[in-house]
Amino acid sequence: MADIKLFYHKDGIVRLSRSLEFLKSNPIQNFLWIDLMDVDEEVENELEDFLKIYIQEEEEMIEIEMSSRYIETTDTLVVNSNFLLSNFETDPVSFILKNNILVTVRSEELISFHETVKKISANPKNYPTGAHVLVALLETRVDFDADMIENMTQKVTQLSNSISLRDADEELLSEIKNLQEKTMLLRENIIDKQRVISSMLRSEFIATELQPKLTIIIKDINSLIEHIKFSFDRLDYLQDAFLGYVNIEQNKIIKIFTIVSVIFMPPTLIASIYGMNFDFMPELDKKWGYPVALILMVLSSLIILYIFRKKKWL
Repeated sequence: MADIKLFYHKDGIVRLSRSLEFLKSNPIQNFLWIDLMDVDEEVENELEDFLKIYIQEEEEMIEIEMSSRYIETTDTLVVNSNFLLSNFETDPVSFILKNNILVTVRSEELISFHETVKKISANPKNYPTGAHVLVALLETRVDFDADMIENMTQKVTQLSNSISLRDADEELLSEIKNLQEKTMLLRENIIDKQRVISSMLRSEFIATELQPKLTIIIKDINSLIEHIKFSFDRLDYLQDAFLGYVNIEQNKIIKIFTIVSVIFMPPTLIASIYGMNFDFMPELDKKWGYPVALILMVLSSLIILYIFRKKKWL
């Protein structure tokens, strides 16, 4: 659903408008943050003309090169970052900072944006410029990334505690693979934030008072990367354990077939000998020939079983 939000200062609080005409009819310095969600190209063009900015297309926003993720000009700062949704799909978000006004461009509802609005409404004095809002948005996003990583860690722990030989099937392997892919997405997402915030620390657009906050965010990101690495290592271990269980099960099956084959080899040999069509086979004319052959077959099998048990192969 398309939506446009214009946050501006008035009477010591931050107010909200949803009209571009309101933006044009009021002093530009009063505005703090303009949030565009899935708006039409016409609205973007109108805003570009009024603010003298350039809003990138989605194809440009998702470029992985650092020159596309972070851009500084003489009067504008552009930051592009991917935000993960709860279903692990990615929504590219563009942040444009010019004249202390922040413009955000996105296509999905994001909880981190709602939480940032709550923070601004609760303490409007802490957000005098768009740069403060930008740092708050990234800070809130990293907090949500931490929650997603914690949730992922809990799932890995539950899977680790529940894995057993009886559960070693394709469904379990598929679950491990799914968790690995989600963990990699989380890692890519948090490293993307790390690169962007590291660049912001060196930017002249970011006030000195915001530098400590960015430094703390970087430290949080570094700790999150370690957590992600630990979770990924655990999933690798679980995958190896799964394959080990599968190998054990296969070895048991092969062992059973091997034992059965060896047990029936002597009886098969005896039956093969007396199944040959030679004229001179004395035992064929004896009345005891048949029962003796059966007794030999049974005895040979029992001897093999005794040897296996003595060697503790059974």
